[in-house]
Amino acid sequence: MRVAVLGSGPVGQTAALLLARWGVPVVLVDEHEVRDPVGSKAICQQRDTLDVWASLGAGCLAEEGLTWTTARTFHRAAELFSLKLPDGGSALPPFVNLSQSRVEEALDELIERQPLIDVRRGHRVRGLTQPGRVVVECETADGPRRIEADYAIACAGARGDTVRRALGQHLDGVSFRDLFLICDIRADLPGWAAERRFYFDPPWNPGRQVLIHPCPGSRFRIDWQVPEDYDLAAEESGGAMEARIRAIIGSAPYEVLWRSVYRFHTRLVPRMRVGRVLLAGDCAHLVAPFGARGLNSGVADAENAAWKLAAVLRGDAGEELLESYHTERHAAAVENAAVTTATMDFLVPQDEEQHRRRLDVLTRAAHDPAACEQVDSGRLAEPFWYVDSPLTTPDPTRPFAGRPPRGAVPPPGPGVLLPDVTVPSGRLRDLARQGFLLLTTPGVRAEGLRSARIPVGGALGARPGEAWLVRPDAYVAEVLRVGDQRAHLVRGVRGVTRVVDDVRDRADATE
Repeated sequence: MRVAVLGSGPVGQTAALLLARWGVPVVLVDEHEVRDPVGSKAICQQRDTLDVWASLGAGCLAEEGLTWTTARTFHRAAELFSLKLPDGGSALPPFVNLSQSRVEEALDELIERQPLIDVRRGHRVRGLTQPGRVVVECETADGPRRIEADYAIACAGARGDTVRRALGQHLDGVSFRDLFLICDIRADLPGWAAERRFYFDPPWNPGRQVLIHPCPGSRFRIDWQVPEDYDLAAEESGGAMEARIRAIIGSAPYEVLWRSVYRFHTRLVPRMRVGRVLLAGDCAHLVAPFGARGLNSGVADAENAAWKLAAVLRGDAGEELLESYHTERHAAAVENAAVTTATMDFLVPQDEEQHRRRLDVLTRAAHDPAACEQVDSGRLAEPFWYVDSPLTTPDPTRPFAGRPPRGAVPPPGPGVLLPDVTVPSGRLRDLARQGFLLLTTPGVRAEGLRSARIPVGGALGARPGEAWLVRPDAYVAEVLRVGDQRAHLVRGVRGVTRVVDDVRDRADATE
């Protein structure tokens, strides 16, 4: 019993490593013979993504990455405001800036040491069918190859059209007219290494935006919004690229490390589960990068898919559990699309009304703190909350209040990711990721399911007589109480309902 992972970018790598950790053999397929180590690409890795990678043994990524502590926002020549970012009380930073190529290198090192992962490079997918099992037809330098697996995770990226067509899927949505020029430079810019700078309508890019992100090793990534007819080759040959950079950094020496031009999209497939294939990452959804919701949401896809496929392959769940992958992660993709579309509408107004609103907000933000809250340069990636999932039992005493303020997380409860707290054996989330976990409070006994009574009641807001059921991806599924007869909704995993009912009975006996 094995799973084919199609695509070996960070999402595919993460999926393969997570499946292997669950004891599932994996064949990891990628069309490229070697990796391209150049370019920043996806640079902003959010805390919960770092958490997943750390659980796999790649804690070095959190240590190597750079975390800026101040966000400065400018309108034309004036600074509107600056924000200091809180650390959130976790052992991990809220995010790091680190190139995608370094992430891939670190995950490749883990894959090389994992005997359950069979890497097939230079395999271009030409077809995919599901005649009972998943059959992947590939083209290689040595001729056609066929790969068979019980299930597959399609992580083939934005260009995974062959895979999507084979599954009857297409990326619905919109593409933005304006382009964005991205340039990585190396320069010594004192005072900039811990700052992110966002410029609305600066004098040296009138009518458009510029974003500057610091990266490790005195590197900076600069994003310019440019017209749709922008010609990179012509700008470089005519010296205009030099002028662009000089307008920002002045006379400081610099070296161009990489540059590229992108068009941003907001697109989503109708179905993220098609039979035995789960679509993940850019193969399933594309969003503009402001807020860093692309790669980070792809890693969340990978973790959601991995534990559910492992449960099905072990015989602990039926295939119906896989439908919850689509339900949960498609909803997450819709949320990300809504957030990034709002950002893009502010950055690139689509009509005169949006233009007027943006100018009004930016003008008032120079002196009105309330207007600063309306300036949208991207809401940083955050976990999606599975409060409406069929795997979540709502708790009427802990109602979900909706999307929290920027930079905040909702209080713990059903559908919410466990807080990242330390327990005597290490980190609570690491304990949860070993399988379904029942966190008990005094007065509750449990047998038949891995349980722990640990001193985190304050962090969870747990009350006496409660037991918290936690999924293998560290999300809270349900809060049980003494005498609680509500139907348990994590019924897709065999044995959990029986154990939870047993917990209720035992809780009654100890009341």
